[in-house]
Amino acid sequence: MSDADRTMRATVWRLFLGQALMNATMVGQATMGALIGRSLSSDAALATLPMAVQMASTMAASIPASFLFTRFGRRPVFLLGAVVSLLGSLTFALGVYQQDFLIYCLGAVFAGLSWGVAQHYRFAAAEAATPAYRPRAIALVMAGPVLSAIFGPELVKHTHDAFMPYLFLGTYLALTLLPLGSLLLLSGLKLPPLPKRGAAAPTPLGEILRRPIFITSVVAGMTAYGTMNLAMTGTPLEMLLCGFTVGDAATVIQAHAFAMFAPGFITGRLIQRFGVRPVIVAGACLNFVCVAITLSGESFGHFAIGLALLGLGWNFMFVGATNLLATSYAPEERVKAQAANDFIVFGTVACTAFFAGFVHARFGWSVLNMTLIPPLVAALALLAWQKARGASRVPAVAR
Repeated sequence: MSDADRTMRATVWRLFLGQALMNATMVGQATMGALIGRSLSSDAALATLPMAVQMASTMAASIPASFLFTRFGRRPVFLLGAVVSLLGSLTFALGVYQQDFLIYCLGAVFAGLSWGVAQHYRFAAAEAATPAYRPRAIALVMAGPVLSAIFGPELVKHTHDAFMPYLFLGTYLALTLLPLGSLLLLSGLKLPPLPKRGAAAPTPLGEILRRPIFITSVVAGMTAYGTMNLAMTGTPLEMLLCGFTVGDAATVIQAHAFAMFAPGFITGRLIQRFGVRPVIVAGACLNFVCVAITLSGESFGHFAIGLALLGLGWNFMFVGATNLLATSYAPEERVKAQAANDFIVFGTVACTAFFAGFVHARFGWSVLNMTLIPPLVAALALLAWQKARGASRVPAVAR
């Protein structure tokens, strides 16, 4: 193996581990956020507001990050993202210690901004890898969340009561070690310079937004992420009301996160074998089964199996929607179309994060789960509509 190959592989592995560390913070936050929000807020309907703030900040970071990458390069911005993540964990810890809801929400802003930067790790891996190694590099970096699914909830289990009566203070102090680890990993990155941007795509954004296949892909992505986030965010709240422990909730989130990311190695092959639409439909059906299970009982098994199916359904729907999106624009329209898609999808996630707490507090767990049904039905209807109207313009892989 040449020195260049060894350097390239070392870079990919650094990005893989950096992705695992950043995702561990996010998975841990998925377990804690609503519980802490409920304890700090005077209104139970605001329990999931910190998660909504975090996802809105992720949405807000994506476009500015692309300009920073172009101006300063990948590595400095990745390091800045790790520093912002550290600041987020410290601010979270301060909010818990001071029992201050506003300070805790400020921590969510920093956490969301850093997560928005981390979304670009997979692109950096693609740029650093040789053409022959590129598919494996991307898959490896995107597999980082599998480790996070195991490590994040375990960290919550073993540190949440370390500084009682300040529940979760120990967890946030422990989480400060993760961005420090990222700083060490990312400081040694050797990445190629980014190409200069070409002229802006001449196609008006409105024209792209009106395309049937674009509408369908965005709605499928919104539905995948929105319904997943809605049920996932409300689950720890309901489990504690049912008498389960924080450790029990962390285990359920762990199973859910593992089901979200582990199938990523085979979802692409399923799409090649069966097509995009059947995979998206299969994901929606898994989400319907999740709703049926969560409505049928509130044992640990109901929560764990339901959330695992929800994670698998998200994977099929979201990966399928991403593939479908790629057929909706010409190469010169890529940046504009992807930015519009991400803005809409993560805006939806931010809304559902808040909506979960409001619906759970005002109407209960059953109603919260039933709110997943209308968007799933709408997504399936749009798939059928788009196929009938625009199938002739879609490549064979998206049949």
